[in-house]
Amino acid sequence: MTGEIFSWGHRRRFNSYTEYIRKTFGGRIQKVVVNAGFTCPNRDGTKGTGGCTYCDNDAFNPSYCDPKEPLHLQIAKGIEFHGVRYRRAEKFLVYFQPYSNTYAPLRYLKEKYSEALACPGVAGIVIGTRPDCVDDDILNYLQKLSQKVYVQIEYGIESCYNKTLQRINRQHDFELSEAIVRKTHDRGIRTGAHLIFGLPGENLRDMMAMAGIISRLPFDSIKFHQLQIVRGTAMEKEYFSNPGDFHLFNLEEYIRFIVSFIEQLNPDMVIERFSGEVPPRYLLQGPSHPPRWGLIRYDAVLRLIEKELERQGSWQGRLFPGFS
Repeated sequence: MTGEIFSWGHRRRFNSYTEYIRKTFGGRIQKVVVNAGFTCPNRDGTKGTGGCTYCDNDAFNPSYCDPKEPLHLQIAKGIEFHGVRYRRAEKFLVYFQPYSNTYAPLRYLKEKYSEALACPGVAGIVIGTRPDCVDDDILNYLQKLSQKVYVQIEYGIESCYNKTLQRINRQHDFELSEAIVRKTHDRGIRTGAHLIFGLPGENLRDMMAMAGIISRLPFDSIKFHQLQIVRGTAMEKEYFSNPGDFHLFNLEEYIRFIVSFIEQLNPDMVIERFSGEVPPRYLLQGPSHPPRWGLIRYDAVLRLIEKELERQGSWQGRLFPGFS
């Protein structure tokens, strides 16, 4: 299939989010992250405390996000921030990222989403949340809203295994994730997923098997992150107590893994990211600590993945049933 156009409409060897956005909007779109001051049910005591064991939202929260500032000001600062690096961006998607951004009364959600959509240059919203933080009223509202503007819900799935979800303090099971994803999709709302590779207790076989599990769900897009141990988290303590329970990838191994993984992935799923970045000050340092290749910029990792796909003559969905 070298040089040919794949089923997703371009020559890149995976169903690229960049190309999907270009096709959807007719040009470049940039995400602007905002912090609307939400929390999570496994933080505020509703289901638990402490949050997910790996989580420190400050590790990926841009400097221009301050929950004490109104959304329109955060958005204006974000557009200015990205305008320097992404000058070709014509419109913006407001990304409600930190914590669970549907975890509030519907009237409050309507207020926040409407404020974001009213800002100049904003073409839609992306809402990061948990599967246990939506209900029929929220989904019905977002269904109507998605008929007018671009709306995507991005669910933190993280793992397909209940033993892992329990261990990382998610306080919900995978069966709930499956049910909510289907309900969201059935309403015509764009549905995204987030998976983490390397969570404690999972081996390579467990992680690879998730390709088939996740491919059976109606996701429009998906993000992959390799686990990085962040200072000060509960997972840091767990890692030092039980390092043998963790499979932390080095860069070369991860490239091979992710290529094999997406060979089995549903080719209809748009891939937004293959790996994550965490600022150096948040990561452990030293020869006995986890591999620090996550400090390599994402663009460099992406080039290595695409180069490996080309070297192997492979592509997303090559081994997916019914696709060739």
